[in-house]
Amino acid sequence: MTKTVHHWIGGKTVEGASGNWGEVTDPATGAVTTRVALASADEVAKAVATAKEAYSSWGTSSLARRTEILFRYRALLDARRDDIAALITAEHGKVHADALGEVARGLEIVELACGIATQLKGELSTQVSSRVDVAAIRQPLGVVAGITPFNFPAMVPMWMFPLAVACGNTFVLKPSEKDPSPANLLAELAADAGLPDGVLNVVHGDKVAVDALLTHPDVAAVSFVGSTPIARHIHTIASGHGKRVQALGGAKNHMLVLPDADLDAAADAAVSAAYGSAGERCMAISAVVALESVADELVEKIRERAVKITIGPGTDPASEMGPLITRAHRDKVASYVTGAAAQGADVVLDGTGHTVDGYENGHWIGLSLLDRVSTDSDAYRDEIFGPVLCVLRVATYEEGVALINASPYGNGTAVFTRDGGAARRFQLEVQAGMVGVNVPIPVPVGYHSFGGWKDSLFGDHHIYGNDGVHFYTRGKVVTTRWPDPSEPHAGVDLGFPRNS
Repeated sequence: MTKTVHHWIGGKTVEGASGNWGEVTDPATGAVTTRVALASADEVAKAVATAKEAYSSWGTSSLARRTEILFRYRALLDARRDDIAALITAEHGKVHADALGEVARGLEIVELACGIATQLKGELSTQVSSRVDVAAIRQPLGVVAGITPFNFPAMVPMWMFPLAVACGNTFVLKPSEKDPSPANLLAELAADAGLPDGVLNVVHGDKVAVDALLTHPDVAAVSFVGSTPIARHIHTIASGHGKRVQALGGAKNHMLVLPDADLDAAADAAVSAAYGSAGERCMAISAVVALESVADELVEKIRERAVKITIGPGTDPASEMGPLITRAHRDKVASYVTGAAAQGADVVLDGTGHTVDGYENGHWIGLSLLDRVSTDSDAYRDEIFGPVLCVLRVATYEEGVALINASPYGNGTAVFTRDGGAARRFQLEVQAGMVGVNVPIPVPVGYHSFGGWKDSLFGDHHIYGNDGVHFYTRGKVVTTRWPDPSEPHAGVDLGFPRNS
């Protein structure tokens, strides 16, 4: 029986009224399991109006009340980890262990939000002039919106709304219509924790809903994670309508392997970072840059490990990698592999023909490994977002860094080496927002901020951590002077104020 997913507005389920619906498939079987309501501009406006009304009281609520609710929320999320992960597996396809990992990383930001009182502490300078004090404070923005991708349907929303509401804002979330159910469960649990009606709202939809949020005059800020073309569009439209924007775009993350590296550890890391979650990660390593002297050995070690990965439905505990989210995406990923040889690559592994017994209609693709990939090939230039690993060969460290820095993306990168001096040079010279040293997926912990450079980020703020708190608040400086009650009135002074 097909399930129906509606909106969550004002603390309750609100049935879709537009008449437009999207289909959600089980990636392991290809069967349509869910239909999701696609909001009209009027329905988005209703959600924004509800959030605006809730802000009138939530924006001035005490930090003690907000953190009390967030602590309860964290406990509920922890208790329902498996339920959230099961929804992720059912609609996204990732294996249960990956889904649980996603929930755990989202919980890090909820935990950060639980300590928001420390993050929102202001500054005070006393006696900057005679009886004059200056205070700097941070205040919420109002109604803010989040537009999130399909690859992390629980984690990325949790990168946004817990901090936003902890800072005193109200939130309208537009999750991916490809896997919408986790977002609704997150909102329901927030209500169970005591979050007031209208503080967190979920509207499902497509471009109509997105554009309505980008142009609505009562939306003060927009957070986005997705592809670079859409991130650029969102930044242009939303900022053009006077909104604060953080738009995280695509990536082509490189891993530089130097001759002194532990090649077994590097191969383990490459397989994990390239093929985990079926490569549907913005922080996936999709390009290994190997020094020529170790490239043959490294490629063979990667191949040996890749062929042993078990691919199957995410509900099977034996599965290490699941299917891709849609048939269309699976076919697009496969096209990069089938066209690689004609563009000069050595196809070491071709996973395009992979199927799983009993699940023949699923969106399956195996692991692909391409060696001697050129920088002008499609497989290198594009963000594939699937289990395809490209290996590029260079003669020197300097050539490798130059190759990485020439990429239009600057999301994450890594270096594998035993040489501390080389690692130090790399972390200073490479042009990327997140750097790993013998760490293949350098996603920062919750109290540091996540974000890239160049075409991987549009806007001035990274997401979560200190940048997240600053994004969801604005600064105000208050200068005060109180006359001493023992002194007579000084009279009018038309001169410029003196700091003395």
